Amino acid sequence: MRVAFMGTPSFAVPSLMALVATHDVVAVYTRPDKASGRGLEPQPSPVKQAALALGIEVRQPPTLRDEAVVAALAASRPDVVCVAAYGLILPQPVIDLPPLGCINVHASLLPRWRGAAPIQRAILAGDEIAGVSIMRMEVGLDTGPFCTALDTPVDAHTAETLTALLGILGAKALVDALPSIEDATARWVVQDDALATYAEKVGKADVALAPTLSVADAWRRVRASTPQAPCRLALDGMPVTVLRAEPIDRDVPSGLVGVDKRTLALGFPDGALALEELTPQGRKSMEGAAYARGARLESGATWSAIEVAE
Repeated sequence: MRVAFMGTPSFAVPSLMALVATHDVVAVYTRPDKASGRGLEPQPSPVKQAALALGIEVRQPPTLRDEAVVAALAASRPDVVCVAAYGLILPQPVIDLPPLGCINVHASLLPRWRGAAPIQRAILAGDEIAGVSIMRMEVGLDTGPFCTALDTPVDAHTAETLTALLGILGAKALVDALPSIEDATARWVVQDDALATYAEKVGKADVALAPTLSVADAWRRVRASTPQAPCRLALDGMPVTVLRAEPIDRDVPSGLVGVDKRTLALGFPDGALALEELTPQGRKSMEGAAYARGARLESGATWSAIEVAE
């Protein structure tokens, strides 16, 4: 099949690679380069980098509502448009264009977690199972019917590791589904709107730590955090970002820290959480115990939530 692919982050790269191996990818659409880093230099998306390495034409329109953009897509004559975390809602003229429709790789078991941040929301909610759905797109937000779904245990995954795993599962589900979509034997399941939940974008407040949380909730917040929405707190008044943590069997009063040679632990009402890796403000990441030694932090020192500015 002739495929136009639309995607932006690392989650979408396995789907692109799988399509290139099995079909004729005629064009790749991704979001415009975004300024990042200290120099605020424009950086290509992971999908753009992968497409250029494969020698595939990359298109980066700021919108799909431009008639010229739709005409360019039509000129590529795609049989199907495959989408994975593209970052733009497809307008009706684009949805109606390919004969086999627009097919989306969505990182949840629909209708649960429609929307922008399904992976992080699954972790924050304590879901035991996450997954991917192959959905036929329509104008509504992830409301279309799906024909394939694959699941996996959430276990102790972080947003990063679960995203990588679901990206691979999504690629498999997509290429497995396309033959039945092509010959019209795919069995489409209409979503039950009554069961839908919405995965709003995760902000810093959603993953901030506070001494009033349970250990389980705090650990989920650490695991759901990302560089865009970091998990933060104050240790003895000093702001830090938590990168890795684990529940620990240790008696530490809520709002205080427990320190020994190997461990820096936070106290919660129902237990403790060991800070395995953190980043002090303005410094490089380090082990929690190393930070405690350098800051001369001792057991009984306080920790607290910090004011979060989105």
